[in-house]
Amino acid sequence: MTTPDTKSANMLAQDRTDLAVSRTMMAADRSLMAWIRTALSMISFGFTIYKILQGFQESGSKLPAEQTPRNIGLFLIGLGTASMVMGTIAYWQTFKELRLLQHFPVWRPSFVVALIMSGLGLFLFVGIVVKVL
Repeated sequence: MTTPDTKSANMLAQDRTDLAVSRTMMAADRSLMAWIRTALSMISFGFTIYKILQGFQESGSKLPAEQTPRNIGLFLIGLGTASMVMGTIAYWQTFKELRLLQHFPVWRPSFVVALIMSGLGLFLFVGIVVKVL
């Protein structure tokens, strides 16, 4: 005998599925934030290495090539920017799959930050490369 508050097995299964989709969406948000953190670390490390090596060069230390600080800095900045873009794309693909199962707002905070950082990173990286070359 069931009471009015008792849920059927199908209703319980649907609740569990909805919760699983929500947990997966939160995991995707956390993964995207990790991509953002890692990319920003690489970008800032690229600027830091550039300035440190430039300081060594100005103090008279010999480096393998005159353009070493610039090349290492640009490599790390480019790698960080590429990581940001790849993380954003991976998130979007996961988001599209999960949205088939449950409605989520498109403009989630982590996604907005990733889009801004990806666009700004690409713009600045291209600007630096064009200026240097």
